[in-house]
Amino acid sequence: MTYQYFATCPKGLEGLLYTELQTLGAQELRETVAGIYFSGDIEIAYRVCLWSRLANKVLLPLASFEANSQEELYDGVRELRWEEHLSPSGSLLVDFIGTNDGIRNTQFGALKVKDAIVDCLREFTGERPSVAKRDPDLRVNVRLAKSKVIVSIDLSGDSLHRRGYRVKQGSAPMKENLAAGILIRAGWPEIAAQGGALLDPMCGSGTILIEAALIAADIAPGLLRGSFGFERWLNHRSDIWLGLRDEAFARKKAGLARDNLPEIRGYDADIKVIRAAEENIVSAELDHWLRVSRKELKDFVKPTHNQAMEFGLVLSNPPYGERLGEIESLKLLYAHLGERLRNEFQGWRAGVFTGNPDLGKQMGLRADKKYKFFNGTIASELLMFSIDTQAFVQSRVEQDARFSKDADLRAQAEAKVKIDNKKEQAAALTKGAQMLVNRLQKNLKQLEKWARKNDISCYRLYDADMPEYAAAIDIYRGQTQPNRAPQLYAHVQEYAAPKSVDEEKATARFAEIEMAVPFALDIPDANISYKQRRRNKGTSQYEKLSERPTGDLFSVQEGAAKLHINMWQYLDTGLFLDHRPVRLMIADMAKDKRFLNLFCYTATASVHAAMAGARYTVSVDMSNTYLNWARKNFALNGLSESRNRLEQADCLKWLEQNDQQFDLILLDPPSFSNSKRMEDVLDVQRDHVSMINNAMRALAEGGTLIFSNNLRSFKLDSEALANFTIKDISARTIDEDFKRNPKIHQCWLISH
Repeated sequence: MTYQYFATCPKGLEGLLYTELQTLGAQELRETVAGIYFSGDIEIAYRVCLWSRLANKVLLPLASFEANSQEELYDGVRELRWEEHLSPSGSLLVDFIGTNDGIRNTQFGALKVKDAIVDCLREFTGERPSVAKRDPDLRVNVRLAKSKVIVSIDLSGDSLHRRGYRVKQGSAPMKENLAAGILIRAGWPEIAAQGGALLDPMCGSGTILIEAALIAADIAPGLLRGSFGFERWLNHRSDIWLGLRDEAFARKKAGLARDNLPEIRGYDADIKVIRAAEENIVSAELDHWLRVSRKELKDFVKPTHNQAMEFGLVLSNPPYGERLGEIESLKLLYAHLGERLRNEFQGWRAGVFTGNPDLGKQMGLRADKKYKFFNGTIASELLMFSIDTQAFVQSRVEQDARFSKDADLRAQAEAKVKIDNKKEQAAALTKGAQMLVNRLQKNLKQLEKWARKNDISCYRLYDADMPEYAAAIDIYRGQTQPNRAPQLYAHVQEYAAPKSVDEEKATARFAEIEMAVPFALDIPDANISYKQRRRNKGTSQYEKLSERPTGDLFSVQEGAAKLHINMWQYLDTGLFLDHRPVRLMIADMAKDKRFLNLFCYTATASVHAAMAGARYTVSVDMSNTYLNWARKNFALNGLSESRNRLEQADCLKWLEQNDQQFDLILLDPPSFSNSKRMEDVLDVQRDHVSMINNAMRALAEGGTLIFSNNLRSFKLDSEALANFTIKDISARTIDEDFKRNPKIHQCWLISH
């Protein structure tokens, strides 16, 4: 039986997909935007799902009709014979795309389609199917364009670009089918057939490398997928499908056994993405063949270990940036890539995929072909180069006096570029952003003198000084490596706007903060972390933020201690700046003392105590993440864990069960906690008396308990704690950078 199908793909891949489908045996092909119509039997649909390197979806249209209202949509879907496609005890998922005047919401459209299918099956069998967002028995695709509705069975299931091998990814991962399309356009199938090599000097998590290997070894990209949409469709032909899979496995075995498999190598300067690439390569079952290693671009040369490296393809997807500061540094990156290609790879082909083709002009090479693609919504180009002297041109960077051998001329040019960039940035500032710049620069002038005088490397620069720009902005001066000069970083936490503030206005104000901070502080965007502090609904607390794969750790100096800072991975950085005076006070008090740190976080206070000569320290926290961070802090300072014990426990329970005595205790609980690991909810106002009493049981005679918290409305119950000597030292624990906000915390010394 012959069916009509529609294969979807990313924009820009239509022509390549057309050719691929022809090769796979599809008939009656017709190209349209982001897809190809074709016909064939059920085997061709399975073959496309298994072998297509370029498609996203393979859809089997069931019907098309007009629908200008929800009633017409329901009736059109209801008329179809769904009992031929889905068991009434099965599950379904509806993907609905498009709106019109009568159906203005895709979720509503999907609901009406679901209702129609369920009602049809219930009337036919008396049973109704369930809805499954994951792994449904039948996935239905509905497209609405103006008034035309097309209802299809999704034979692919999850998008076909999800091959199943990607377990880790970089910061800007390329979809697998886009990588395959770029490889095909770059001529890789022909180069591989001739025994040529492929090198990627900025390989990221390895997508280009893996897709290149699948092409070269004749491996079906769908072999590693867990499932396809058609496998529980009632019309599924398992005999045909299993035969195709067996054929694909046989071709894979034969392809990997070839003696002339091409060399495929990848490099990247970031060890973390190299580790991600290694994991993906193992997942793709190609680790016996593909190799990746950490290498700076300046060290990128043609390997000499194998004669097969005499010719081949260098293909990469360098970053292409969006902000002015990034563009300036990327010009140098592209220029350097061009220099490497010209000096090391004459006779090779090279391809650079970029969302900013102007950066290609920095390479000193004339592109002989340019292919347009879309990387998501970003219009991009694949620039192709033949690496020979006829293609060499003087790059834009080489024309720049900044790269003159004359030091004075170079310095003058660099100063001019910096001034021009500043002028361009200043011209782009809004009135509000300029006001914020003025305030930040004023604060910086005042606080920088104080910080230098007191050897302070991290401080609060701004704390919602202007109410319309409600953010906390902290300065960190730290080292990524011990032998490197400290860099300046900024940590920006926007306070969530109240409900009375229009969302668009709040978004615009945050955009102005993003404009103002790098300009005022004269630091690159890569050194700024932006976060929005929001309390989650329900019973959960602040959640871990999205992981940034690079540049996550550097160290700062505070007194005698070095401390690890992570600007991007969590809501906070690992160091509460307002408690700096408390930590330094502990350092003054800790010599020969037994020190207990409750709710220790990253144990920065314990590090100070240990560095000051504490007899030993005990740090207690419930979070494994923070305790591992604490271990890094101890190791950074050469401190042994044998004298600095870390305990993962509920501090309240730990205190109740503790039978040890300490000379100095820090009790700095959160204002509120309902961690899953805690048996009870912690409320510092309600629970502080019992916490202090239990802590005082652990305090030796003549010892001191430091009690602190950040709840602005907190009231110490002095009457309930009348048996102890209590001294309020809050004022002396507020440094210059927090005097604008003296209620940031409260602090007491308590003794027997």
